Amino acid sequence: MMSNRKRESGQGMTEYIIMVALIAVAAIGIYGLFGQTLRTQVGDLTAGLAGEDGNTDASTLVQEARDDAGATKGLGDYNER
Repeated sequence: MMSNRKRESGQGMTEYIIMVALIAVAAIGIYGLFGQTLRTQVGDLTAGLAGEDGNTDASTLVQEARDDAGATKGLGDYNER
């Protein structure tokens, strides 16, 4: 009877690991879709915490989005704005 409990416990851990992996893959996909927006917001938040002006003009963001629309980006372009 004790060996059955161990198998069930291992099965629960395996299911947990699979769920965590799926959540991680989904988070990476969402970050890929909304990466530039997230980077801008985190940058503004960081500037605000540093005491600087964290407000970004919306028209500037629109123009940057239009400029970047045709560009292909990868991990090598992460620090570029």
